[in-house]
Amino acid sequence: MGKKMNLNANQKTELLKKLLSFISDHKNHLFDEVIQNRTRYLTVVLEDIYQPQNASAVLRTADCFGIQDVHIIENRNEYMINPEVALGASKWLSIHRYNQKENNTLDAIKSLKSNGYRIVATMPHSNDVLLPEMDMTEKTALFFGNELNGLSEMVQEHADLFVKIPMYGFTESYNISVSAALCLQQLTNKMRSGAQQWKLNDSELLDVKLAWAKSVVKESEKIEKLMFAL
Repeated sequence: MGKKMNLNANQKTELLKKLLSFISDHKNHLFDEVIQNRTRYLTVVLEDIYQPQNASAVLRTADCFGIQDVHIIENRNEYMINPEVALGASKWLSIHRYNQKENNTLDAIKSLKSNGYRIVATMPHSNDVLLPEMDMTEKTALFFGNELNGLSEMVQEHADLFVKIPMYGFTESYNISVSAALCLQQLTNKMRSGAQQWKLNDSELLDVKLAWAKSVVKESEKIEKLMFAL
C-alpha cells in the first residue's frame, strides 16, 4: 500500500465527486440515506476479544445501529474478523486498533478521554446503574470485555460509569454480541430522542463518505494519485 496522501477539504470533495461517478445511483442514494443516521457520539470498545464470531457479530451490530467507530484493544488476543458473520460490516466502519503499546488498554482510554468520551464499563459493580436508567447526555465509549475474564482492572479503574444489563435467569451473563446489541438498541434510542447533537459534523460526513466510496471503487487509490500527485 502506498503512502497515504493528506488532502485538504476541497481536494477531498473533488475526489469524492469523482469516485461517486463510478458508483451506481442506488449506492449513491444509499450512502446519502445511511450517513444521515451515522454517529460518533456513541462508540464501542472491545477489549481482548478472542472469538472471531463474537467480534464480527459486534461489528455487524454496530453498523446496524449507525455506530461509525469501533475501537479494538489487543493485549493478549489478536482481533480477527469472521467474514461470514460480519457480512462486510467492517468496510463501512472506522476501526481503530490499539496494539502497539505496553498497555494498549490505557492507550485507548487516554485517547478516548482526550476526545471527550466518558468511559462506561458494561459489567456489574457496587456503583452500577441498570441499562434502562443510563443517561445519554455525554459522549460515551461503551467498553466490552473478553468472553472469559470480562473487562480488565485497568478499565474498571478508569471507568466513569458502570452499567448492568438486567437479567432474570440463572445464567450469569449474556454473550458479548448479545450484550452489545441490547446496549446499542437501548442507548441509540435514547441518544436519537435526546436534545444533544449526535450526528456527524460536515468534516466527518465528508471523511466517512469518502472512506465508503474508496471501499467500493477498486481503483480509488490510483485515481487519487492521478488527481493529486505532484
